[in-house]
Formats: sequence, structure tokens, C-alpha cells
Amino acid sequence: MARFGKRMRDLGEPVGSGYEDLWEWSTNRPDRFWPAVADFFEVRLASPWTRVLEGSMPGTRWFPGATLNYAAHLLETDRPGGLAIIFRNEEGQRITLTDDELRLAVGALARDLAEAGVGVGDRVVAYLPNHPGAVVALLAASSLGAVFSSASPDFGVEGVLDRFGQIEPKALVAIDGYPYAGKRHDVRDRVRAIAARLPTLRRTIVVPYLGKEADLRGLPNPVSYRDLLRRAPEEPCPLALPFDHPLVILYSSGTTGKPKCMIHRQGGVLLQHLKEQGLHTDIRAGDRVFYFTTTGWMMWNWLVSALALGATLVLYDGSPMHPTPHALLEMADQEGIRIFGTSARYLLALEKSGVQGGSGMSLASVSTILSTGSPLAPEQFDYVYRRLKPDVRLASISGGTDIVSCFALGNPIVPIRRGEIQSRGLGMRVEIYDPAGRPVIDETGELVCTRPFPTMPLGFWNDPAGSRYQAAYFERFPGVWCHGDYARITPSGGVVITGRSDTVLNPGGVRIGTAEIYHQVETFDEVAEAVAVGQPFEGSERILLFVVLKPGVSLNPDLEARIRMRIREELSPRHVPARILAVPDIPKTRSGKISEMAVRQVICGEAVTNTGALANPEALEAFRGLL
Repeated sequence: MARFGKRMRDLGEPVGSGYEDLWEWSTNRPDRFWPAVADFFEVRLASPWTRVLEGSMPGTRWFPGATLNYAAHLLETDRPGGLAIIFRNEEGQRITLTDDELRLAVGALARDLAEAGVGVGDRVVAYLPNHPGAVVALLAASSLGAVFSSASPDFGVEGVLDRFGQIEPKALVAIDGYPYAGKRHDVRDRVRAIAARLPTLRRTIVVPYLGKEADLRGLPNPVSYRDLLRRAPEEPCPLALPFDHPLVILYSSGTTGKPKCMIHRQGGVLLQHLKEQGLHTDIRAGDRVFYFTTTGWMMWNWLVSALALGATLVLYDGSPMHPTPHALLEMADQEGIRIFGTSARYLLALEKSGVQGGSGMSLASVSTILSTGSPLAPEQFDYVYRRLKPDVRLASISGGTDIVSCFALGNPIVPIRRGEIQSRGLGMRVEIYDPAGRPVIDETGELVCTRPFPTMPLGFWNDPAGSRYQAAYFERFPGVWCHGDYARITPSGGVVITGRSDTVLNPGGVRIGTAEIYHQVETFDEVAEAVAVGQPFEGSERILLFVVLKPGVSLNPDLEARIRMRIREELSPRHVPARILAVPDIPKTRSGKISEMAVRQVICGEAVTNTGALANPEALEAFRGLL
């Protein structure tokens, strides 16, 4: 960060010597800032840009005329030591990939996909854990100009099809199973069920993770990933693509129906991640970078981009607390991890388990701990500095799947303040609006971004007019991105996130839509209707499910267990509610829509703001009585 600021001053840019001056310039002059980022990180363009940006939000185009390839930048970066990936899992397995091995694996998969007819704009989907094969699949798809999308194998069949089924993939890369918390989970039947309901598939690649050989039975045009890699090696030949060409599709939480498919651009992801990782996180060539994540979370995409800076990725698959609560911290020592990424929920779990630095792990190599997923409480800052490592840089970061990046994050040149995110991101004109749409300081309000940025989605899949995209982020404050977070900007320039301002569920930082849960609960004959809300709990959020039962039915342990099991199997363990409670009625608006916000406000002890819009406000009394 300091070197970047100095270079801008040397070039005559009016950035001053403090971070706030640099931030003001970066957000006021995007036409100067973003090219400066590309130049600082030596982004290679196959053809030059004619302008930096055209148009206003939400339809901004970036660097028209410029061509590049995301995969090329990650594969062609010089890496001290030549080690690209270290993979570990909870069973003790360790795999490494050198730069040459990664390139050849990407080339082999890209060749196979191309032979199967995958080309520019086609979709390649992955049902994979945080495994080297997932990185290879992303880079192979990118090199061909295909669009990549992934889901974690703890998602059930319906949860996957709600996502992949919308984007009509041509190829599926899938795993046979995965270990978690001491158990092996066989997902071969799930893979067959998923493939059978994706009629556009032309190729299925199976990664044998738990078995010695891939099980290819009942799959369309299958091949083993191992067999594919045994063919004559081939270097990838990444295509030069427009800056705004689609790279990945990520998914919204699915609050009002199936998850929205958010399309992110090749150049936007590369440029934004270079800025966040190289400037805000101070990742350097040769660093070993780890983030505890799954392929269903945007932090996986963020982690992979660190290859572009010459870092070595440390991937981990399994429970973070197995076989002991020290497992990931011991791995940090063993692998020499410098950047250790996790969540507020994990840090709380360490504290509750009594984990302290010095008891079997030194964390000597760790210079930075990153935390996201939910707000990092002041007490968690205390725990890290008193019990884990007093000289570490603890950086809370906050953004979202919607932008596959951060609005507020760490900063190596400003102080760390207990309970605060250090700064707003360079190039991100983040402000806090009061209900009238006026910017405020040191008051809680809606987190907004008032100027375009390159990781705004290109749009949503199957939304040609852009109406759903417009409604999702720009309806409340026209022309301004409204993110759905309540936050406060402190007088020192820090940011405090206080929670969601909408009804998206956010347990452990994984955004979940209520519609997915309702779809499963409504299959039970005993249930008339249901409402799910998030409740702040132990530094994170837990899901509460309230059900209205049919006459003569009671909420007994058997029914609870069946509801939980169905949600777990068809969606994922993260969708399973912490508590299921019976209520006589659910509040609805006069148009008949369930008012999740009113329920959430009651169970959080807040004043209900929309009672005038409710047809049956008396229904809220039952919720007050339960909690």
C-alpha cells in the first residue's frame, strides 16, 4: 500500500500522504485509479483499452477494447520456489502441485473440455470440495473462455440443481465423496442424480478422491480425472477475451425463489482481487496463503486469485476442528502460512475450546489473520491479541458474493482499532445512508456504494432486460448500489458492520435464502406454512424455523428430526435450523406475503417497523412469548 501511494505521488497524482487522501482520489478518479492498479501489478493486455469505463450503474462497461485472460495471469506468474498449491485434508492427506504440474493439469482438462465441444461462453460446473481439481477446473474453463460455476459437495441434489439447472452447463466436474469430522461421505449417487437432470451435459469428469478409481456408471460421456491427466501433456493456450467477458457465475441466497445467478467478469475479478490482496492484504510473491472455505463460498474464488501475485495456495478440506481444535493452527506452523483466513465463528469456537498460542503451535509465520462471514466482535479482537498472537495483524473484512470482493477490509498503513474494520476499500465509494438517502458519519444506516466498480455483476443469468438486477441493488436508491448491510463509518474512517438490513440468512457468513428452506419444509403434510429468520447468536447468526402445523398435529421430536434431515440432505448442513418452534400463525402483509422482517425484528428485540402493513399484527405476540 505504501509503495503504491508513493508511486502515485511520484506520478503527480494528488493523493497526499494519508490513506483517506488516497481513498478520496481513488473513488473520485476511477479513470486514473484502476489503470494505475493494472500498471502497478503488470496486468498484461493482449489489446489495449480505449476508455476506462463507460456508462453509469448498473450498466457500466469497463476497459472497452482491452483483452486478457484471467487464467493466463494466474498460470504465468513467477513464483519463488515454483510451488503453486499445497493441499491438506483432515485425514492427513497432502498433495502438492508445482507451477509446471498445475499448468499441465489445466492444459489437459482444457483439451478434454474442448474435445467435448466446450467453447467460449459455455458453462462448466464443479461439484467439488476445496481440492486442487477445483482450481484446475476454474482455470481450464477460463482459458477456453467458458464460464465456471461451483458448489460444495455438502449441498444436496435439489440445492445444486436450483443453481446449476438454471445455467445449462455443458460439462460437470464432480467428486466421489469427501471426509468431514471423522466421517466419509459418499456422494456418487448424488452426482448421478444431478447429472441425470442436467440435459445439456456433454461431458462428466469424475475426480476419485475417496476411491482409488473413479466410478463412472450412469454418467453422461464420463472420464476419470486421473486418466485425463495421464494423456500426453499439453500446455494451456488461454484465449484473449474482452475485459468484461464472463468468468464465473456465483449465486444469491434465493430469498424469493431460486437463487439468482450473478455473472462476474474476467478482468473485473482479476483487477479487484489484485488490489485487495496486493495492497490491502499485503500478499507478496512467495507467501503461503490460506483461507478456510468451500467452493460454494466466494472466498474460494478470492483465495484462488492469490496465484496472480506469485503466492502459494494452501487448500484444506474437512472440519476445522477435527481431529482437534488446533488442527488448522498446527497446519499453519507446518506449512509456513503467512496469511491465515478464517471466520468470526471459527475464532469464537477456538476461544470456547480454550485454544491458546504456545500450546503446541507458535504461529511464527502468520503475519495476518483475516476474518469474514459475520462481524468480528470487540471481544474476539481481545482473544486474538491476548491468547493467540499479540503481534499479528487482525483484519476483519466485509463484502459479499454479489461483488465477489470487499467493500471494507484491512489496511497495512492505518491503525487496528478494536471492533472495527480498518478502512473502506480503494476505488469503492462506500457511504452510509440514512433512510432519506443522506450520507452520515458515525451513525448506523444502509451501506451503499455510490460510484461504479469493476466487480459489479455483469447482470443475472436469464435476466435480459436487467429488471431483477436493478431491483436487487438499485431500487431503494436509484443509481446507487444498496448492499443490504447495516453499518457505521467511524470518525477515524473505520467501518463497523452491525448486520443485515434485509431478511437474508447469514449463519457463519454463508448467505442462505429462505425460499430454499420453505420449498423443503412445505413437502411435509404436517406443516401448513413456515417462516425462517436469522437471530444473532454467539458472535454469529443462527437460523430459527417457525412452523404452523395442520390441525391435530404437534411438533414432536420425530417431526423435528425429519424436517432437519430433509433440509440437510436436499440443501446442506448450513441450511439446518438451530431451533424449530411451532406458532399458531405467521404475520403477513395485506397482499398475503409473509413478513420475515417483522418476525426477525421481534426475535431480535427490535421495534417492528411495518405493523401498519400487516394484515394480522397480533400474530407477532406468539413470537414474543416463545423467545
